[in-house]
Amino acid sequence: MTIQGKGVILSVMMAMVLPSVRCQEVLTLDDFRQSALESAHTLQRAAEKVEETKATKNVALWQMLPKVSANGTYMWTEKSVSLLSDEQKERLSNVGTNISNRIQSLAGTGLVSTELSNLLGSGLLPGVLDGMGGKIVDALETDTRNVAAGMVTVTQPLFMGGKLVSLYRTASLLHEMAGLEYDKTKEDMLIGVDEAYWQVVSVKHKKELAEMYAALLDTLNSNVEAMVAAEMATRGDLTKVRVKLGEAQMNLTKATNGLTLAKMLLAERAGMALDREYDVKGVMDAEVPLLRKDDDKDMESVWQRRSEMRMLRIGDSIAQQSVVMARSTLLPNVAVTGGYLVSNPSMFNGFQNSWDGTWMAGVVVNVPILHPGGFYAVRAAKARQRALSHDIEEAKKMIELQVNKARFELELAYKKYEQALSSVENAEENLKLANESFEAGAASTSDVMAAQTAWLKAKGELLDARIEIEMNTLYLGQALGD
Repeated sequence: MTIQGKGVILSVMMAMVLPSVRCQEVLTLDDFRQSALESAHTLQRAAEKVEETKATKNVALWQMLPKVSANGTYMWTEKSVSLLSDEQKERLSNVGTNISNRIQSLAGTGLVSTELSNLLGSGLLPGVLDGMGGKIVDALETDTRNVAAGMVTVTQPLFMGGKLVSLYRTASLLHEMAGLEYDKTKEDMLIGVDEAYWQVVSVKHKKELAEMYAALLDTLNSNVEAMVAAEMATRGDLTKVRVKLGEAQMNLTKATNGLTLAKMLLAERAGMALDREYDVKGVMDAEVPLLRKDDDKDMESVWQRRSEMRMLRIGDSIAQQSVVMARSTLLPNVAVTGGYLVSNPSMFNGFQNSWDGTWMAGVVVNVPILHPGGFYAVRAAKARQRALSHDIEEAKKMIELQVNKARFELELAYKKYEQALSSVENAEENLKLANESFEAGAASTSDVMAAQTAWLKAKGELLDARIEIEMNTLYLGQALGD
């Protein structure tokens, strides 16, 4: 097949492919980031954690405020409470008769006057006394088979050894830490999206390079076929070109499959459907960002910005509050209480089967006397706090190392990019000269293929360096806490 014939076929194939390419939506890095933020379950769980700690903080706050509670009860019993025994009831009910009989038995002894004996004998006074005794028995008779009571109480803690205030501060710190964990989760998720995005961009450009390289070999193959037909090249030269072309086509297939997988990974991290068709913007034609000259060498400001350090400091503050709460078990607790009690039957005005109530108020004091476990709890809390202090110092060193490494990697990426630019210029010039020499018969097919291979390598190194600049800029910003 002639070169012109292959060109016509290539044009037809491009005309068939281009419409499907054009219909693909082109998504930017911000599009993927926004999609990830809207669909990430991990981020949503972190947001729920923030809400949980916020509610816990409010719970701790209400522990210091007055508590109002109401209680009610009802009880039925088979028997009533009796204040008098049956014998006492009988005596009281017959108190007049018993007294009269006793006095009458003394009538002949001269100890009782005739008038008193006649009065008792008439039955009038004993009857009155028996009636009074019966009334007393009736008055002391209770009906407690149905008992109902209700009480409303208000309790206000005054001093709980400092644990209520410490509990609120701890809950506030946990809420703040949950917010930092949310930010850290968001940051890690976006970095994962960025890494997958630049991987797609890299594979996309490498696929384009593979296509260009395969096109160069295809053109060389056509030229060598024509030269073999004109007996200007050997079949061995044609075989070498076809072997190289086969390798290039295989690499193109691998690049195509790699691009598909890279796109699926990016879609998964962005919360999109894995089979979604899309394209991404390239970077080779975009302006290279300037090398970040970070004049702020003060690591203290970096430590203040890094979420890991802030969480460690919050953890240290929580440990301090743990010491306070452990110490509170050794201190007195004081609370005031008050309320209103109502019951039926009531005993506030004798014993009555009716509703009546009374106000009440009091102070509750608890003083620990022998609690040796509290001393060990304080010592354990202080040991945890000291351990966290060591963790903070260790984290400072690791962050400083991470920042220095990120700076070094970014500077190295720019140097690689500058060297790759020079290599690409040389490789393009060398390829041009090799093609011209081949057309003039002064160079072999091996020379042309070597120039093409060198060109492909230089373009690949330039692409890698360009992607490294983007990624290392991202990593340096992360290390600096931006």
